[in-house]
Amino acid sequence: MNRLKINRRQFIQTSALAVAGAALLPSVPSAFAAATKRTATDQVTLGKTGVKLSRLGIGTGSNNGHEQAGPGKEAFIKMIRHGYDSGLTYIDCAERYATFNWIGDAIKDLPREKLFIQSKVPGRPEDVLAAIDHHRKTFNTDYIDSLLIHCMTTDNWTDEWKRVMDGFNEAKEKKWIRAKGVSCHTIGALRGGVASDWTETHLVRINPLGRYTDQEKEVWTKTNADLNPVLEQLKTMSAKGHGVIGMKIFGNGDFKDPAEREKSLRFAMSHPEINAIVVGMSSPEQIDGTIKMLNGVLAEA
Repeated sequence: MNRLKINRRQFIQTSALAVAGAALLPSVPSAFAAATKRTATDQVTLGKTGVKLSRLGIGTGSNNGHEQAGPGKEAFIKMIRHGYDSGLTYIDCAERYATFNWIGDAIKDLPREKLFIQSKVPGRPEDVLAAIDHHRKTFNTDYIDSLLIHCMTTDNWTDEWKRVMDGFNEAKEKKWIRAKGVSCHTIGALRGGVASDWTETHLVRINPLGRYTDQEKEVWTKTNADLNPVLEQLKTMSAKGHGVIGMKIFGNGDFKDPAEREKSLRFAMSHPEINAIVVGMSSPEQIDGTIKMLNGVLAEA
């Protein structure tokens, strides 16, 4: 009799555990999915550089920065701070932008180690190190996370810009920059940058309509995207471990319709070679809207 009671008790306990375990099983995939869902504010790694940045970056150079500068310095600083508070740690700058001299005040008092600042050096400065140091002094920072040669259009630029590239190498040795690269505005320049082992970061123009992108065909869509040479280059960049950041996602601001912008974000996010994207934003409302839209796109993936 006692043995029967014990066995029965064990049976009931075992059954209860089994039921509880079964009830927990459906929640495991849900928890895993929630933990792995991508968002606009995720910290992602830039290629094999090891440098981290938010998946979405704040572009400060719309119309060469005049859109961001238009509301004034105080509004610009407020916008950058709002972006940081919302989880965007990537700020995209350039010496040619009207906002360049405001970056230092915009990031003042923010934890520098949590920021990813990308900037760009124009042309072929006579003193490359002095030009790079100018960025550090203007931003009041010891280092730039990613520094690019700006707006390259020359096919064989890796030969003609060797002196500049050597200067970037020296700056990296001094720990003035953490990663070096190029932003290209022709397919020939892009191919040159991809082929070079010097390049660590690419700022690549990409959107589903080919607007303001590096292409050999005037217009292409996703149905004939194989005609776009940028997609071919993306694969090589990724295979070589180069960091890839997408720009001109909204066709240099030409895509005004929300559905068109959402399509562009979806297109960029469909290419795993792209580590992050930068979108020109000039107000807290634009930051909130872009984060919300990108999160919606990523939730569908």
